[in-house]
Amino acid sequence: MAGGVGAVLVLIGAGAALAGIFNTKHNLGSSGVNAASNFSGTEEICVFCHTPHGGDSTAAVPLWNRHLDPAGYQTYDQRGTTTLDANIEPIGSVSVACLSCHDGTQAMDSVINEPGSGADVWAFSQGRWRGQAAAVSGRIGPVTVITNLGKDLTNDHPIGVQFAGGGYAEANPAGPGRDRDFHAAESKVVGSTRIWWVNTSTEGGTADFEKSDMKLYTRVATRGAYAGEPQPFVECASCHDPHVDYNPTFLRINPAGSNVCLTCHNK
Repeated sequence: MAGGVGAVLVLIGAGAALAGIFNTKHNLGSSGVNAASNFSGTEEICVFCHTPHGGDSTAAVPLWNRHLDPAGYQTYDQRGTTTLDANIEPIGSVSVACLSCHDGTQAMDSVINEPGSGADVWAFSQGRWRGQAAAVSGRIGPVTVITNLGKDLTNDHPIGVQFAGGGYAEANPAGPGRDRDFHAAESKVVGSTRIWWVNTSTEGGTADFEKSDMKLYTRVATRGAYAGEPQPFVECASCHDPHVDYNPTFLRINPAGSNVCLTCHNK
């Protein structure tokens, strides 16, 4: 009985995500707002990111259907700024999954498994799944459709960066973090894993993580405070929820009044 209930919950969650994506720019199928772009001709939605079989098992995102290439990125710490007091890890976690679309190195329909029973579109030379042209006026596909960040991320908000300059880890889950210019992170153990997040002021600060909070992603630090231990990092999906776009650019909260910045930064 428990297994049946679990299966139902999974299906409900998948259905909610599907409903959320349908009318967003992340629906790259023929049923979506990008239909005129003619990415594929398929009415499927989830296939551009997820596949039920044969996905990339190295991805931090479930059932990932795109090729990951974590090499060659320039990160914020390479700017040489003197105000950065946290360590930045190599591009990974959920950010490399986001960048498998948004760094502009792959066509949008370059997926591991195409809709149906086909596999590896990179080797598929005929038909609608041979891959759309990348990089049109700095974007993948038609202008204004999909943002192409490139692999130089030195002018973007840091990702793979220790939250609050480090100082949160299993040995010290309450922080307080080293940099007082940041608000404190919340923490709890889910299953066998500790998770961290930052409560949004618009939600009044609840005890549990909500989708409208800023999510921090657990990674094992290789440098700095608590190296070798899991601790919270800021990644692309800390601020952006790819499944809903109630706010501009899929932000988790309304950016009016610098709410996004001020949720983490104590200014």
